[in-house]
Amino acid sequence: MIPLALAAIAAAYQLFAILACLRFRGQGTGARGQQAVGPVSVLKPVHGVDPALQAAIRSHTVLQGDYEFLCGIGDPADPAREVPGVRVIQSTTHTANRKAGVLTDLASAAKNPILVVNDADIRVEPDYLLRVTAPLADPRIGLVTCLYRPVGDTFAARFEGLGVSTDFAPSTLVARLVGVDEFAMGSTLAFRRADLDRGGGFAAVADYLADDYQVGHRIHELGLRCVISDVVVETHLGGNWSAVWQHQLRWARTIRVTKFGGYLGLPITNATLCAAVALLTGHFTAAATLLALRIFMALVSGWIVIRSRDVLQLLWLVPFRDLFAFAVWLVALFGRTVLWRGQRLRLSPDGRIHLN
Repeated sequence: MIPLALAAIAAAYQLFAILACLRFRGQGTGARGQQAVGPVSVLKPVHGVDPALQAAIRSHTVLQGDYEFLCGIGDPADPAREVPGVRVIQSTTHTANRKAGVLTDLASAAKNPILVVNDADIRVEPDYLLRVTAPLADPRIGLVTCLYRPVGDTFAARFEGLGVSTDFAPSTLVARLVGVDEFAMGSTLAFRRADLDRGGGFAAVADYLADDYQVGHRIHELGLRCVISDVVVETHLGGNWSAVWQHQLRWARTIRVTKFGGYLGLPITNATLCAAVALLTGHFTAAATLLALRIFMALVSGWIVIRSRDVLQLLWLVPFRDLFAFAVWLVALFGRTVLWRGQRLRLSPDGRIHLN
C-alpha cells in the first residue's frame, strides 16, 4: 500500500503543477504597453568577461524606459571593468557573500527610487523593465521576480537546464499557488529602494549564501507581497559534469539550510522516483501512469511556460534527470560545505556563510 500511496501523492503533485503552470500562462503580473512606475536603476554584479556576459550586458543597454544601468565588480583586476559603454562600480565593501557587498555599493551609487537587480548572465528583452516594474504600482506588492529559461553550451549544462525548466519552475509556481510567496530569484528582483532600506538593505543579507531569497523574505516580512512577473528571462549555463554536480549540490544544500522541512519532502514530489518504487513492487500500471503524468507536466512547464527548445529535444531524459536530482538530494542531506566561485564555504544551520 505504501508504494501506491506514494504514487498517488506524486501524481497529485504533477496534476497540481500542471494547474499551476496553466494558471500562470493564463494570467500576467507584467504589463505590456504600460509605463514603468518611475525611474529605475538596474544593478548587475558581474564577474569575468565571456560571450554570455557580453550578450547579457548588451541586452540591458537597449531597454525601454527611464533607467540607469550599473555593473559592479568586487576585484579591481576583474576583466569586467573594461566592458565598454557601461558604468562599472568598483566595490570596496567586503562581505562573506561577495555579491551582497557589490550590491551594497551599487545601491549606494544608484540614484533612482526603483531598483532592479539580476545576475550577471541574465539576458532580457527590450520591454523587460516596463513589465517587471509595472506591478509595483500596487502598494501591496513589494517585490517582483521572474522565472528563467536556461541555455546551456555543453550537454551537461543542457541536462542541468532540463531540471530548471521541468522541476524548479513548476515547483516555484506551485509554491506561489498555495500562498508561499516570501522568496525571490536572482533572475530578477524589482523593488522600491525604500522597502529594501526598511528591510535592512543588502547589508542585512551579506552573510547569507541565498541573498536573493533573503531579500524577498525581508520585504515579505514588511507585509508586502512578492509576485512572479509573466516575463521569462534567459540565463546561461556551462561547465562539465563535475561543475554541474557542484552547482546542484550547492543549490540543494542552500535549500536544505533555508527550508529544511520542505527539503525533506522533495522526494515525495519526485514522480520518477515514486514510479520506480511502484515498478519494483509490481504496480506496473501505477508506475506507467505516473511516469506519463511526469512527462506531460515537464512538457507543460518546459515548453508552454518556459519556452525551452531543449525540453522538446531532451524530453526523454526527464526521468534520468529526476534520478540524478534524487542522488543530489541524498548527498546534500549531509554536510554543510559548498563550492562557490572557487571558494569552499561552510553554511551554518540558518544559511549564513563561514569561509573555510
